[in-house]
Amino acid sequence: MTDALELPRSTVLALWLATSRRPLGDAAVRAVQDEDEPHEVTDGAPGDPLATTRPLSDAIAGWARAGTLEAVAMAPVPGDVAGVPAAVSQQALEAGEVLLLHVDGTSLALVPHVVEFGSALEPGHLVTWHVTQVDDWRLRVQALGSLEDADRGLRQGLAQVTEALVRLDVAHWDTERADRVLSLRDAALPTWRLPDRLDARRARVLASAARLLAIVDVALRDDGGAVSLWQADQRTAALRDVDRLARRALTAATHARSV
Repeated sequence: MTDALELPRSTVLALWLATSRRPLGDAAVRAVQDEDEPHEVTDGAPGDPLATTRPLSDAIAGWARAGTLEAVAMAPVPGDVAGVPAAVSQQALEAGEVLLLHVDGTSLALVPHVVEFGSALEPGHLVTWHVTQVDDWRLRVQALGSLEDADRGLRQGLAQVTEALVRLDVAHWDTERADRVLSLRDAALPTWRLPDRLDARRARVLASAARLLAIVDVALRDDGGAVSLWQADQRTAALRDVDRLARRALTAATHARSV
């Protein structure tokens, strides 16, 4: 069975908010929540007793009623928080993702706080989206590159990751990791989590970015056949470059405006 590519929650929510027909139905909520417990949205920081909380379904319905709505999802990592508003940069780094909205002239940042429960066999997740009003983020995000730029960059990234995998001596990896890389080659997006109106280029960039991020994650777990610290550093640097390209492409693939 072919694996499905994993998508961050903020990526899925951004796509539904900015590329779907409005009003949004239950499909959007199901797509974002996946197998999580029902998500909540709060306008306060974690632990704030004065924060007001509402179901994600109510928040989505409210945003969907806006006259204009622009959305983008980002996946910041230490050393690369370009485009992320300073007010939420630390929260976004801890979560590994952030959703930015511009709703009828107001800019918002939503960071999901995830609490895991259950066991490895039956995992569960409680998710609360913390909303913060921020400065207008649109020009900073546009400076990161367009969808067309991302499309070209991913082709370069694919060549880079292929070369890096060869240098990592994949033939000497354990069977589990080698099989994982092979399965990712044919992995597809979970289409039920995506809006019907997602255009072909955006979907292609999204899939390529998610695939490269997953491959880099597997490859960075070990130095493979590195025979020196210098070689290991060189290979890691190459993979980090691909990771940055893929994360920027993920941003470009989710950046859209709905009127």
